[in-house]
Amino acid sequence: MSKTIIALAPGDGIGPEIMDATLDLFRAAGVLDNLEFQPVEMGKDVFLRGETRGMTDAAVRAVEDAGILFKGPMETPKGSGGKSINVTARKLWNAYANLRTFKSLPGIDTVYSRAGLSIDLTIVRENIEDTYGGVEHRLSNDMIQCKRLISAPGSDEVHRFAFQTARRMGVKKVACAHKANIMKMTDGLFLNRFYQTAKDFPEIEATDVIIDALCMNLVAKPTMYQMIVLPNLQGDIVSDLCAGLVGGLGFAPSANIGNHISIFEAVHGTAPDIAGKGIANPTSLILSGLMMLRHLGITRRAAIIENALLATLEAGVHTGDFGDKGKPSVNTAGFVKAIVDRLGQAPKAYPAVAVPEVAGEVTFVRKPRPMASQVIRTYTNIVSHACGCDIYLDTPLSPVAVADEMQRACADTPFTLTLISNRGTQVWPTGSVYTECVDYYRVRFELKKDVPVGTIGQSRAVALMDKIAEKFTVCSFELLRVFDGVKGYSLAQGQ
Repeated sequence: MSKTIIALAPGDGIGPEIMDATLDLFRAAGVLDNLEFQPVEMGKDVFLRGETRGMTDAAVRAVEDAGILFKGPMETPKGSGGKSINVTARKLWNAYANLRTFKSLPGIDTVYSRAGLSIDLTIVRENIEDTYGGVEHRLSNDMIQCKRLISAPGSDEVHRFAFQTARRMGVKKVACAHKANIMKMTDGLFLNRFYQTAKDFPEIEATDVIIDALCMNLVAKPTMYQMIVLPNLQGDIVSDLCAGLVGGLGFAPSANIGNHISIFEAVHGTAPDIAGKGIANPTSLILSGLMMLRHLGITRRAAIIENALLATLEAGVHTGDFGDKGKPSVNTAGFVKAIVDRLGQAPKAYPAVAVPEVAGEVTFVRKPRPMASQVIRTYTNIVSHACGCDIYLDTPLSPVAVADEMQRACADTPFTLTLISNRGTQVWPTGSVYTECVDYYRVRFELKKDVPVGTIGQSRAVALMDKIAEKFTVCSFELLRVFDGVKGYSLAQGQ
């Protein structure tokens, strides 16, 4: 019988060591009877050869042919050079949902284990959008911008995945975390699509929580949540917070799920200080590998391996980074050997994982390669009209001086100056002398009251920008529109 091909990227630093250990465990459990791992070039060495993606063309083709990537931790240049290879991989292959489970494990001492609290929490993080588009520009001497992009289709995809996963796992309550009280349009859209999706899953309770309150609750009462779905940046931060609840990133598995390609990885660092010493903790990568096996359909062997891991931890076997310091630690190979020796066993005091009666075989079917990039949409047949523009200027002038210039610029146009803001706060027509300004202004022009919406197109707004650009440096331009009569732009603070 032909084996299922899995693209394999061992990673950097301790990556190759923990990957070899994980594959040794899988081999002992018979997993490699069904799978064949194909090494691909990704990570630090590829960056150093000048490939800013951090992966070769051959690696890209291999992952796309396989549909599954199993990867160790990877190093990304900091501050300059290529972008994060982890983010690039997720976005390149549209692995739109990051799934991470956090469970209290035997032998892992935490504040919560000492308090007798057992944590069992799932985080679903949107993986493609938000500030992780990495769209950044220097706008003036003193101002740099990072764009935050949230789409309705992207939100729909991750919310549907979250509810489908909750249904499969038997989770009865899903919370959406957000900052829609401040970012009313971006987080507001994410929250709105959450509740729209929830209507298709009436058996699951849907609720929401503001992100700062969530973080406080997770530290104070982590057992009050079962599953949380979040936008990308907030999800990244909260995921690591939750890892801290159960002992750290070394015990936190991660899966990135897409419609065509999925990535299973350890998300902790490369630990270059201990690389090559054979003492790294492989638990996170093993748990991520078990998520991969279940995704593929190899559920029985995944359960057997997980029970052996739990029994090993329960017995107090540990690497140097955790566990009872009164007991000698083992190296990476010794830790995996202890798990192999316990295959077929289950933990005694800790709840064991149910082992399916039927041997799970590979059910994963690679979907056909798309002919072209797909355009996904949620809202259609919406009528929109231009009603003004926001023009962003690089200028050291005062708000009053900027207003004088802008009013002259729009005098003979269909527009009137309605707002000047600085760093999001209104500084004209009203404001406070205590509001400090930098060299970057937003000037807003809207249609005059006697000009009906729908009678002016975007070309008049562009013409106004062109006129202003004769005297000022225009950093950027945003067309203001109404969608089915609703304003598609936000107010300034203080407006």
